[in-house]
Amino acid sequence: MKFTGTIWRPPYEASSLLLEVTAGCTHHKCKFCTLYNDLPFKFRMSPMEDIECDLQEAQLWRTDPIAKLTARLQGIPEQKGFQRAFLTGANPFVLKAKRLLAIAELVRKYVPTVQTIGCFARVTDITLKSDSDLTALAQGGYDSLTIGIETGDDEALRFMNKGYAAADIVEQCTRLDRAGIRYNFFYLVSISGAGRGEIGAKATAAVCNQLHPQLIGANMLTIYPDSELYQEIQQGNWQEESEVEKYREIRTLIESLDIPTQFAALGVTNAFQLHGFLPEDRGALITAIKKIIDTVGEEKLRDYRRNLRHL
Repeated sequence: MKFTGTIWRPPYEASSLLLEVTAGCTHHKCKFCTLYNDLPFKFRMSPMEDIECDLQEAQLWRTDPIAKLTARLQGIPEQKGFQRAFLTGANPFVLKAKRLLAIAELVRKYVPTVQTIGCFARVTDITLKSDSDLTALAQGGYDSLTIGIETGDDEALRFMNKGYAAADIVEQCTRLDRAGIRYNFFYLVSISGAGRGEIGAKATAAVCNQLHPQLIGANMLTIYPDSELYQEIQQGNWQEESEVEKYREIRTLIESLDIPTQFAALGVTNAFQLHGFLPEDRGALITAIKKIIDTVGEEKLRDYRRNLRHL
């Protein structure tokens, strides 16, 4: 399998077949992001022949006799076949619908056990597609996209150069709802800056409450020296929340959501893992956050952030 640079995927895609169809990000302007700084280019599409070769290799994984023997010797249960594929890259959904459908055809040809296909998507990727495109993609197996909306706070979206506004999130994800394509959201805790975290959380809840995300995943902003945001901080243009503020922000988000959804804080940016279903687990999640604030405190939480060398 061919992969370029560091490969990023959501925690819940751990069992999916990872397939590189793009590398890098078409936007690559978010002030906080350093995820694709190791690439010598901004964005690249994989040639279709490379994608087909990777799928031919993946086709053998479940039937390779050496792999089966190794699994038996290690006591690992025999795999039944991939049920899902996850296309890698910052935003493969930017590809034209025709190309995405051709990729889906190749996946079905070589790994017929795959039932659905997911990937990261930007809000602006949806804008580029017609309603008929989205319907065709849904019929082609595209489902459960992961969209880094980051926040519903327009001031923060503008400052961080996200390239869309809160109203665009609502408009474009409503189109996904109509097409039958489900989606998950990534929320970036602290993106609104010191003193504005709870404002951002309430604005984000107001956006989410108009939509149907399957899951809202919280990731805590971790700032590295090679980011544009770090330079903004050095120049006095922006200030990061304290670690305790970040947990208060998460609490406010959970309190403000009034839709049925999953809430998860499972990535490495979170010092403590949180997961539950809303509304039924709201109380337990809030209790867990209160315990973190009261018993762990700022100093230990900040130590965790300082020692997080890489995402």
